[in-house]
Amino acid sequence: MVPDQPTAEPHRTQRLDRAAIVERLKQRAPDPLPEDRHLVMLEPGARVTVAAVLVPLVGRPEGIQVLFTQRTAHLDAHAGQICFPGGRVEAGDGTREETALRETEEEIGLPRGAILPLGSLPDHEMPSGFRITPVVGWVEPPFSLTLDPFEVAGAFEVPLAHFLDERNYQRREYDFRGRHRHYLAVPYEGRYIWGATAGMLYSLCRVLNTTD
Repeated sequence: MVPDQPTAEPHRTQRLDRAAIVERLKQRAPDPLPEDRHLVMLEPGARVTVAAVLVPLVGRPEGIQVLFTQRTAHLDAHAGQICFPGGRVEAGDGTREETALRETEEEIGLPRGAILPLGSLPDHEMPSGFRITPVVGWVEPPFSLTLDPFEVAGAFEVPLAHFLDERNYQRREYDFRGRHRHYLAVPYEGRYIWGATAGMLYSLCRVLNTTD
């Protein structure tokens, strides 16, 4: 069983700061590995729903943290799951970045002015037809959150170091509606982070671990 405690190599996290993250995000993302069977590529002509999420990195004195939300249990889709704030692109959104910032403000009350966008990760496509752009943003404390009680049950932070160690990711598979599917999970201290959120974290891991 893959451990669910942070085991990232110290030298990796020590050399990462906001400027280094920006530089890594500018580089070409690493090619998928043969074992990355969780990745989905939508067929040409498929009906696509375009969306964006914010991957919030919090600059704490003890180290960079990743901010997550947990969805409320009554929602029709992905109830109770751990995710990033975000949603579908709306007509008034000029860019995916605008979508991510708008949705973040709506869901957790973090104003756009409190977030410094650093760059984006490769789009993450889902069998349901969603194409999600993960926008990485930097947040400096102190800040306060006002959660939308309909959508968000809670918010919490996890050290970025945990997600920079590929050994913390579990490759899993299951049968759903007659199809065999693969997905990633990255547990942390009793919390089960999986699916699209884990896939985007894995993408962040590979990008930030890229050597110059």
